[in-house]
Amino acid sequence: MPHGSRRRGREARADYWPGFVDAMATLLLVIIFLLSLFMLAQFFLSQELTGRETALQRLNAQIAELTDLLALERAQDSALEDETQSMSASLEQLMAQRDSLQGQLAGEQDAAGQVTEEVRSLTEALESEKRLGADALSRVALLNQQLRALRRQVGALEEALEASEARDQESQTRLADLGRRLNVALAQRVQILNRFRSDFFGRLRDILAERAGIEIVGDRFVFQSEVLFPSGSDTLNPAGEDELAKLAAELIGLDAEIPDDIDWVLRVDGHTDARPLSGSGRFRSNWDLSAARAISVVQYLISQGVSPTRLVAAGFGEFQPIVDEATEEAYDRNRRIELKLTQR
Repeated sequence: MPHGSRRRGREARADYWPGFVDAMATLLLVIIFLLSLFMLAQFFLSQELTGRETALQRLNAQIAELTDLLALERAQDSALEDETQSMSASLEQLMAQRDSLQGQLAGEQDAAGQVTEEVRSLTEALESEKRLGADALSRVALLNQQLRALRRQVGALEEALEASEARDQESQTRLADLGRRLNVALAQRVQILNRFRSDFFGRLRDILAERAGIEIVGDRFVFQSEVLFPSGSDTLNPAGEDELAKLAAELIGLDAEIPDDIDWVLRVDGHTDARPLSGSGRFRSNWDLSAARAISVVQYLISQGVSPTRLVAAGFGEFQPIVDEATEEAYDRNRRIELKLTQR
């Protein structure tokens, strides 16, 4: 090949290489730019996800706190319903007294109306007698005397009616004031009893906290029946007597602390599960068994020195279950003795 042709070939090949290098460099820069954009987007996305997880955790914590507050409010509502029923009964008694006073006032008003009618009748008779002339003057004088006497009676009755109305107004005022004072006194007694109930359950919780089968449900202290009694029996077992002895000591101390004007009692409620008894044993029904167990607890507390005037026993049979299911776990929870500190 001639020397001039070889040189032109080398120059032609050398002309393509710089363009190729520029293209590769440009492509590399584009790739680096895209990778930078991707990493920046990834960073902002991770920051957004982290912020949302933090907000979700805060929402979960608030939901848990609201759930606890709702449970506390429900327990307080139950206690307030009992107090409202007691105050309603007192208000009904006061309204009955008011109705009686109103009845007496109505009777006095009827008597005054009858006297007024008699005066009207005598006045008409007097006018008739005046037309009879001189012969009837003596009768007119007599009628005048009777009229004056009747007027005095009417005046006395009117005064009595006014006095009765004043007494009725005073009674209404006193009744309203008595209702207000009664509500205040009831509220104070309820507050005092609630404070002692809280202290009493707090001490029991400290004493019996490690004992299985004992728990607090709302405003009641609950013993599972197996803690106190053998199956199907109303005779306390030794372990149950030990637990009730601790309870009795706390009750005696509580009786000394609560003011005498707070008429409180400890109500002992017996409950069974929904399975019926055979009927061939000592107890014919769950009513009998639940009542007998409540009475056994009360009698043992009395034997430990608790005043009988501070105790009440009640049997509910299977009709107030905690768990309304037909499972062994539900049966175990529903067989129980409940203690509630309340007003008489």
